[in-house]
Parts: sequence; structure tokens; C-alpha cells
Amino acid sequence: MMEKASQTALPPTPQARAFKTAWFARAARKAHLADAELCTAIRQVMAGQADDLGGGVYKKRMGKNLYRSIIVARGGLYWVYEYLFAEQDRANIEDEELIKFRKLANAYAALTNQQVEGLVLGDKWMEICNDN
Repeated sequence: MMEKASQTALPPTPQARAFKTAWFARAARKAHLADAELCTAIRQVMAGQADDLGGGVYKKRMGKNLYRSIIVARGGLYWVYEYLFAEQDRANIEDEELIKFRKLANAYAALTNQQVEGLVLGDKWMEICNDN
């Protein structure tokens, strides 16, 4: 008697909207980081596969571990790629920078949907994935 191979279902992926700032978009282009890779990384961050720096700020390794991205979350609804640096150039962000990123996370948490759309329409943010 042959047994059927059991298939393990993957857990559902949480819904997310992810954006990159205009500055990050230029840096990612130079680093050859495609939007598909950024979206995959956001799902990994949501699954806890990133360094949680507190206050809605995350650090995620990118580009075959050559780069580090700083992601600012807005209550788990929006994820915004803010900063990118090469691991060879610096080990980490400074404490003062982390404080600024945390303040930015607080500011993003206060944004309305209309304000987010305004940032997109004004080319300040570019939407890279929307799982809704």
C-alpha cells in the first residue's frame, strides 16, 4: 500500500502595503535591488526575520547580505523602506539616526490614508507591493 505524500500548507501571508521613498528608490537601483526582492523581504520582516530596532524601526539584510535596509513600519499596515547602506561601508546606524527613524515611525503612524495617497501621487513614496 502506497501512502500519499503529505503536503504541508504554508501559513497565509499577512497583508501589507510596502513603499520606498524616492531616496531609497535611487539607492536600491544602484544596488540592483528589484521591487520583487523588496516585497519578499517585507514578508520576511513581518514573519520576524529581521532585526527589530524598536519603535517601529527594522533592519533587514538585503542583496545577498551585502546591504542593510532600514524599514519604518506604520502599525503593521504600511512598511516604508527609508534607508539603505552597504555593509562594507558601515556596520550599523548611529543612535542619533535610530532616534530620528523612531520619530519618523511615530509621524507615519499619524498619517491618514489620504495623506499616504498624497505622498504616492507627489512621488515622495513609490508603492512596491500591495497584498490587499
